[in-house]
Amino acid sequence: MASRCWRWWGWSAWPRTRPPPAGSTPSFRHHLSTQEKTLQICVVGSGPAGFYTAQHLLKHPQAHVDIYEKQPVPFGLVRFGVAPDHPEVKNVINTFTQTAHSGRCAFWGNVEVGRDVTVPELREAYHAVVLSYGAEDHRALEIPGEELPGVCSARAFVGWYNGLPENRELEPDLSGDTAVILGQGNVALDVARILLTPPEHLERTDITKAALGVLRQSRVKTVWLVGRRGPLQVAFTIKELREMIQLPGARPILDPADFLGLQDKIKEVPRPRKRLTELLLRTATEKPGPEEAARRASASRAWGLRFFRSPQQVLPSPDGRRAAGVRLAVTRLEGVGEATRAVPTGDMEDLPCGLVLSSVGYKSRPVDPSVPFDSKLGVIPNVEGRVMDVPGLYCSGWVKRGPTGVIATTMTDSFLTGQMLLQDLKAGLLPLGPRPGYAAIQALLSSRGVRPVSFSDWEKLDAEEVARGQGTGKPREKLVDPQEMLRLLGH
Repeated sequence: MASRCWRWWGWSAWPRTRPPPAGSTPSFRHHLSTQEKTLQICVVGSGPAGFYTAQHLLKHPQAHVDIYEKQPVPFGLVRFGVAPDHPEVKNVINTFTQTAHSGRCAFWGNVEVGRDVTVPELREAYHAVVLSYGAEDHRALEIPGEELPGVCSARAFVGWYNGLPENRELEPDLSGDTAVILGQGNVALDVARILLTPPEHLERTDITKAALGVLRQSRVKTVWLVGRRGPLQVAFTIKELREMIQLPGARPILDPADFLGLQDKIKEVPRPRKRLTELLLRTATEKPGPEEAARRASASRAWGLRFFRSPQQVLPSPDGRRAAGVRLAVTRLEGVGEATRAVPTGDMEDLPCGLVLSSVGYKSRPVDPSVPFDSKLGVIPNVEGRVMDVPGLYCSGWVKRGPTGVIATTMTDSFLTGQMLLQDLKAGLLPLGPRPGYAAIQALLSSRGVRPVSFSDWEKLDAEEVARGQGTGKPREKLVDPQEMLRLLGH
């Protein structure tokens, strides 16, 4: 099997070096030997998975890593997913910038793999290819009414306020007083917090100018976060919950009945889950102190968690033109531990609202017909990052394991993929001999009219964003139109 694969790669006589031309200078001989020893690797995607994979691969002294990105700008979900009021999480960009500044690393933005260049073309030009392009789609609710105006994915909403080009024209309708978020993870809490945060608290963040303008006009006063299961199964973390509880101008709405009998159950759960549930329990059942009671009494906005509810239908307005509510099936839990699942009781209830945001998970898309893809799980089938049945092809991050975990999880996962690749190199499982790397891809892109954006180009855009933000006291004013970005670069 392996020998057939390697014949397809065309490396039947490796390693093979040629003597330098007669009369060649020492510097030419050195250049030739260095070129032949260079391990050419490309990484597809410049989010945390892509940059952490590159960082690990650069530990090999002969490795040169090219990072391809479909957006003109780098950093993926650190730029387009992390909430604008969480600037400390974005500090990881400093580490990624150091990696990009390595003499053996190059960033090429504005290049969409699968459209501008294919994976087989990349595999021909490089010794190894790592797919790290993340999860750029959302899981559908698959319920009637999902297509109505007034319904959108939390992923698109996050992209809209963070300046993701494909979501810049979203125009969410915030004219109603109630929004419903279907899902109880960190993304759901991020969206709820942005909807309810007083706009003046967002003015000094990197939220887009357009989003801030819409949020200033928002009439949303109440946000419900709906989950199929109970308090012990929420997917958000304690940090995000604490922020919501302390959100200026907003009060929590939790039904004490949802927490009956929970005190005994939490004795058995792991410590992080125990601390999280205890905070929920205190918020739901304990009488707040005078200061907190006064703060809640004066709050003009509210958020609440609705447990044991499963969405069945988005309800239309009387004229049928937009969403006006969500029909929920009441559920109860069966099973224990991780196997706990929600089953319907037969009861239904309607929750009126003017905006429905689905936050039931991200999912990856297939990038190229030549790459295996499990559409049910939304991942590339792999063993420890090695793509199954495709030697020399690897994956890392969410496209490898699914959209779970935080940036630190992705770091560990990406380092592991890098480690596997370098192990395969050491074991002689990658083709030897020179590969052209970016030189070959540049020629292809040029012939197709594609103008890549380099990291130094990005730094010009970065400086422009920072300059635009200074006038209003923001850390930056994000550019959201790719065409404007390319014009500023003279492309």
